[in-house]
Amino acid sequence: MCFGIKQKCSNNNWWYAAKVNQTCRSRVFFFLAVPTMCAATGYKLLKGYELLNAENIKLLLFGNVIAFIVAIIAIKSFIGFLSKHGFRIFGWYRIIIGVLLLVLYFSGVEMNVL
Repeated sequence: MCFGIKQKCSNNNWWYAAKVNQTCRSRVFFFLAVPTMCAATGYKLLKGYELLNAENIKLLLFGNVIAFIVAIIAIKSFIGFLSKHGFRIFGWYRIIIGVLLLVLYFSGVEMNVL
């Protein structure tokens, strides 16, 4: 997924140079995420197909419906936030978290990820 992040940044810069507004760029990137998520879900289902039975399929479908509803609400809220405030707050957030992680790393704090 690192390639996708790098590609998103370069595409975002080109779109910024072409004066495409933030709302349109955000919508496109959300829509581009859908095939990736479908592929990841399909891969996991293929890996664990022996666990699928009638009960698990019902739970899977119910979970997907709920996740879809929550995702629609989250995406609409996020795009609304971006329309009003822009990406600047996310830039500062990433800088602050990065500096904090560097301080922790150089102060000797052991950082294990799972």
